[in-house]
Amino acid sequence: MVDLFPNLDPVGQAFAATLFTWLLTAAGAALVFFTSSVKGKLLDSMLGFAAGVMIAASFWSLLAPGIQMAETMGMSPWLTAVIGFLSGGVFMRLADRLLPHLHPGLAMSQSEGIKTSWRRSTLLVLAITLHNIPEGLAVGVAFGAAAAGLPEATLGGAVALALGIGLQNFPEGTAVALPLRREGLGPGKSFFLGQLSGMVEPVAGVLGAAVVIHMRSILPFALCFAAGAMIFVVVEELIPESQSRPEHIDAVTLATMVGFAVMMALDVGLG
Repeated sequence: MVDLFPNLDPVGQAFAATLFTWLLTAAGAALVFFTSSVKGKLLDSMLGFAAGVMIAASFWSLLAPGIQMAETMGMSPWLTAVIGFLSGGVFMRLADRLLPHLHPGLAMSQSEGIKTSWRRSTLLVLAITLHNIPEGLAVGVAFGAAAAGLPEATLGGAVALALGIGLQNFPEGTAVALPLRREGLGPGKSFFLGQLSGMVEPVAGVLGAAVVIHMRSILPFALCFAAGAMIFVVVEELIPESQSRPEHIDAVTLATMVGFAVMMALDVGLG
């Protein structure tokens, strides 16, 4: 990604990176053109892999650099990390309470957020869209942090984060599109709605990069904030959904560990 876009400014790089993550969401959603279902064990393992990637990215790409950066900038490392991390979780909790959405596999009566008369398909897409916001934000903040010139945040690390988020977006696109297909929507509409959930990532990525570039002093907080928001998504959505079938828990656990190891290797190798 760095070689392909060497002349882009940090905001442009964040936009290009999050376009990549969106495209992998679309690739996962495109499975509806070939099948209307995926074996439960495979889908659960894919979601477990995504959870492992996000957990590793939250520490290696966001929390650890944020803590080191806070120390370099003369801030309290532990206080910055705690406030930023918890603020990210609180932000996602508030968004979860306010935005109408419905998790796959649940009845309409179990929809969350402000009650509306919106269609089930709209609420399903909004559930994943809500959880894609911190992913795009994390990538944008990482590229903005790399542009600050501090040794704790590198362009290679930002690229590694974008690659990891992209990898875990594939099963998320599948997890949105296939339930829509099973509910009677055509493959074209199921694909469109599935990839639509990832369109928020370029918006969040550009916003995150632009904010930290112009407000360098909040960089450590912003990195920890993005980590907290991502962990909220993992614990609130990905892990419960991936382990909803007890007979698959062993496979899902191994897939989660593999996802963590892949993201760790990407970050350590490129960062």
